[in-house]
Formats: sequence, C-alpha cells, structure tokens
Amino acid sequence: MSRNMKDWITHMRLDQTKKAMPILSFPAVQLMDISVRELISSSDAQANGMKRIADRVDSAAAVSLMDLSLEAECFGSEIRVSDDEVPTVIGCIVTTPEEAEALPVPEVGSGRTGIYLDAMRKACTMIQDRPVLAGVIGPFSLAGRLMGVTDAMIYCYEEPEMVHTLLRKSTEFLKNYCRAYQETGANGVVIAEPLAGLLSPTLAEEFSSPYVKEIVDAVQTDEFIVIYHNCGNSTIQMIDSILSTGAGAYHFGNAIDMAEMMTHIPPDVVAMGNIDPAAEFRNGTPASIRKATQSLMETCCRYPNFVISSGCDIPPMSRWENIDAFFDAVKDFYAAKA
Repeated sequence: MSRNMKDWITHMRLDQTKKAMPILSFPAVQLMDISVRELISSSDAQANGMKRIADRVDSAAAVSLMDLSLEAECFGSEIRVSDDEVPTVIGCIVTTPEEAEALPVPEVGSGRTGIYLDAMRKACTMIQDRPVLAGVIGPFSLAGRLMGVTDAMIYCYEEPEMVHTLLRKSTEFLKNYCRAYQETGANGVVIAEPLAGLLSPTLAEEFSSPYVKEIVDAVQTDEFIVIYHNCGNSTIQMIDSILSTGAGAYHFGNAIDMAEMMTHIPPDVVAMGNIDPAAEFRNGTPASIRKATQSLMETCCRYPNFVISSGCDIPPMSRWENIDAFFDAVKDFYAAKA
C-alpha cells in the first residue's frame, strides 16, 4: 500500500501517544511452530509470520527479517544456519586487493534475496493497516563480512583501498536491492550498519557514512523511507557522521545511553531505541521488561522525537510473554500520561 512516509514519520514525531516500533520478525517462528531454517527458506512463511505478528501487536510498522547473512551469501560467503538462531556468516572470501577487484557484484534475486523479495511482495498485500519495511544490511557491515569482521578493522588501516573497493561493490548491490524492495510495494527499509559502530568517528566518516548516504540519496523518496540502525557502542561519538547520511529516522542499540543520545538528535529527527533484546526480550521476565520499558520512557519521552523500540533485532526464541509485556508497558505509559 502506497503511503507518504515523510508524513508518516512527521506524524510519529508529533503524536502525543506513539506506537512502539521494535525490530520484531524472527519470533514469528514460535507463533507458527516452525524453525528459523524453515522461515528463511520460504517466502510464504516469512509473509505469514509478518502477518501473524501484525495481528498480535499494535506496532508502528511491520518489519521483515533482519538477516545480516543474506547479502554476504549472495556474494559467495558461507553461512551457518540453525533451527533457533539467526543465520551467521562463516569465514571470509576476500583477503587481498586482487580478490576484491575480481569479486563480481551479484544480481538482485540471486541466492535467497529472491525469496525475501517475494515475501515482501506478499506481506504488502496482507498487511494494509501500517507501513511494511524491509531489512537490509549496511555497506560497511556487508564489506566486513566479506573480509572477515575482525580483519576488516585492520584492513581499514593497512589496505584502505581494498576496503573501498568492497564498499563500492557492496553499495552498488545494496542500491539495487533497495530499489527491488521499492518495486515490491515496501514502504521503506531499515538498513543495519552495526559493524560501523566499532569504528572510530574518523574511520566511520571515511568507511561507512558516505556509502550509507549514497544509498539514501539513491532510494529514499517521500513514499520510501530509509531508517538507519546501528547498535554499536560508539554511535554517540560518531553521531554527526551518522546524521550526515540523511536517513529518514535513526535506530540505536542498547550499548548506549539513549537519553544521552537524544541530546544530540535534532528535534525534527526521529530516533528510536533501545530496550535490550537479549537481556530483556530473550532472557528477561514480563516484570523486568515492563520496568525497563517504563524507565526508559520516563527518561526519554520528554523528547517528542523519541520512539520506544528494541535495541536491535529481537531474537527468535524470545518469549512472547515478554514481547506482549513490552507492548502493554508502552500502552500503559501513555494511558497514564493522558
């Protein structure tokens, strides 16, 4: 369903009572009694999972799988898949500048991207009452998986041109991938750039933000929003370069103090975060997540541009009683303030 997403994010900022927008998709496996392995392999399962979640919780938007192995697998990386955890990339496929130069940019639709695009197409017809957003990886986070996450940091110093070569190829692919999501009817993408959160502000300005901005400039329109996500612990220090990307909104992880982050966010820009996905959604209790949610809202809701969310993607086996308690806590907080 076509929407003016510029108006949507403006209304979100101006509304006195806001809906939560957690990164919530993988726990659908519990609602459908299937494995993560089955979920990532079927467009029907993914679309039905998004619909099941949308029917259960009153979120600001429906978000597809945040599978950060997907794009690297397209480039040729090996991945590890299990029944109850999010897929991960194993090893690396680029170790020299020559290998970087020779690496082809894959076609969108290759690997599992065709499944994910088809899932989004189906979900957009099934979910009409809120925006439907796709999840994609960010350029440095993708390039880092191709080089090896640990080695990527070293290469920024020792082989910077090799890193830029991979970033250019990653960015080219991601622009095409986001355009393909536009064609499915998606209302936007959440672009996850967590690996950049490990960079210094100076390195982030060189190796992440310009490439994210290139993607934003290429695909963001009034009808298609790009939401930037980074769950690293250095996002406050690099906030100027993050904001320079021009994304439509920003989403931060639980490694930072969200109240401090809000002091750096312009009042006309929406920032979301940051209840701990592991400690609270996965391993907490209804009482603990309720307390954490209301405490964060007490601290941050004095900023009209703050939207409560998870700090990152909610793990597949997070207990639904905790997820429900999170949404109940949000609803009760606003009811008490009315």
